[in-house]
Amino acid sequence: MRIAIMGTGSLGTIIGAHLSKGAHHVECIDVNTDHINALNSNGATVVGTVNLQASVKAITPHEMTGIYDLVLLLTKQVYNKSVLLQLQAHMNEASILLSLQNGVPEESLVESLGSSIIIGGSVEFGATWVKPGVSQLTSDKEAFSAHAFQIGELDGQITDRVNLVKTVLEDVGGTIVSNNLIGTKWSKLLVNVAMSGMSAALGCTYGDILNNEAAVTSAVMLADETLKVGYANNIQFSELAGVNVGIFSINEDKSNLPMVIQVAKQAFGPQALLKASMLQDLEKGLQTEVDYINGYISTKGNALQVSTPVNDLVTSMIKQAEETNQLPDFNENIKAFESLLNKEFAIH
Repeated sequence: MRIAIMGTGSLGTIIGAHLSKGAHHVECIDVNTDHINALNSNGATVVGTVNLQASVKAITPHEMTGIYDLVLLLTKQVYNKSVLLQLQAHMNEASILLSLQNGVPEESLVESLGSSIIIGGSVEFGATWVKPGVSQLTSDKEAFSAHAFQIGELDGQITDRVNLVKTVLEDVGGTIVSNNLIGTKWSKLLVNVAMSGMSAALGCTYGDILNNEAAVTSAVMLADETLKVGYANNIQFSELAGVNVGIFSINEDKSNLPMVIQVAKQAFGPQALLKASMLQDLEKGLQTEVDYINGYISTKGNALQVSTPVNDLVTSMIKQAEETNQLPDFNENIKAFESLLNKEFAIH
């Protein structure tokens, strides 16, 4: 099988290293020429909770040739217009595009490429960019082995091709086929909204969030807002990494808030070392995907008349960091969350 990893950043480097050790023809594709050169010279190196080095073939998008059987789409949604134009010449009606992007991009992908070649997916492990050619796996090794991906057909059918893709991805880590892909994507979105959003807004790791009461409380409030917006949009959330994300729903009187916070600490503790990709983008001076994550919940919430004050705050903070090119300061920004929790929810 001829496989393209379109967008070989922190996640793609780990995927490329594992797949290249299997019986696949894999091309790691990225616009970062320093990264491409390092991958070709030294191989893909994985550090962190797993240590691995594998020889890989790495190219830029302009060096793509021929038709790919399977494309793993890992680029950021902000670049989809140009990325999809580049891919169209290298896919045919028998090709499969597996969307592993953050957010819920499937609707726009169908508009551009049609529904027949698209399978949706969700990455369930965390990674941090270290340097060209090197990525850190931040998820617990056992969690990675059990729950690396969820994938599924857009119509929920269990097909031969989705099982084929499952077989390929299991050379990386545990892969589950979902019959409720949209629910899966929304569940992953909930995690990104809650933890990646706070990580980027505060300039910290997941562990730093979990160790600060205002930060972890804000994170679960973000998750609760995502559930409320999703339910208003008739979304049926799927389990993610064995967790029923509905457990993050907070009672109107906030009586179950301490329990929800404890669940969050247990659920995200194995990813304590993770630093959100949005924060990594801010550190590199790049545009983030906040409009497709926290901003998406704010926009959907506004349309559905669901209040999303914590997502609104996170979105504004990340956009301010983009505009000013200044990294978020934890000690300064946490004050705004403390104030919001006290004002909006009477939480001290």
